Amino acid sequence: MMWVIGVFIFWLVAFFLNIYLANSAWRKTRIIKLAVPAIFGITILVVWEGLVQGLQVRTVILPPPSMIGARIATSLPILWGDFVQTFVKGALTGYIMGCGAAVLTAIMIDRSPFLQRGLLPVGNFIAALPIIGTAPILVMWFGFDWHSKAAVVVVMVFFPMLVNTVQGLAATDSMQRDLMRTYAGGYWNTLFKLRLPAAMPAIFNGLKIATTLALIGAIVAEFFGSPTLGMGFRISVEVGRLGLDMVWAEIFVAALAGSAFYGVVAMIEKGVTFWHPSQRG
Repeated sequence: MMWVIGVFIFWLVAFFLNIYLANSAWRKTRIIKLAVPAIFGITILVVWEGLVQGLQVRTVILPPPSMIGARIATSLPILWGDFVQTFVKGALTGYIMGCGAAVLTAIMIDRSPFLQRGLLPVGNFIAALPIIGTAPILVMWFGFDWHSKAAVVVVMVFFPMLVNTVQGLAATDSMQRDLMRTYAGGYWNTLFKLRLPAAMPAIFNGLKIATTLALIGAIVAEFFGSPTLGMGFRISVEVGRLGLDMVWAEIFVAALAGSAFYGVVAMIEKGVTFWHPSQRG
């Protein structure tokens, strides 16, 4: 019972401290911007640890963070191998291929009204297909190695990226395009000097959405067939063994990789679209 009371007191102190920092005069400084989410995350871990210990929850049901941390420390080679297989080979490769193909297809659609009327409705239909239905088919087509996982990621990221890019290419108004024509700018000059730069905010929205979809697609695909490596493979095996600490360790690595991936894309966006109102101070 004392564990639960201590956890409650800690939560109250952290709660009011975060409210004070978020509303303080220094809330826009870099230190406070980092401190608020850090305190929030530490609070979650402490409350989780305290409730599991205080209520004596079985570790098979919910392992405490200390147990998960110990598992991570003793399983670094396994976690690294799973990370390379799932993220680097599957998710990242499929992300690059799917997003690149989507941008090129969007330019073709922009160039051809026939494709715009015919391909986009088909794309929306395919994007609505459940991943648990398409993943086994792609695994059978491309084999059990990372190639099938990359194919699943391509399918998942292609159409959200395509829709965002098509919308971004339509962001310029007629006056801007007419101005390019007065300078004797053809389609490709207008595309590279006006329309693609103007489309960058929408393109990066698609890229950021695709970062999470890519990792989810690669992990889900590994549930339907994989070599003896991969985050999805490890989660599936360890759940069968009731090794929930290893499952949570894989989830932690996946969350860390996904957050870092999203952050890198957001940093690139800030450098490329520095002129956009959303990136100004």
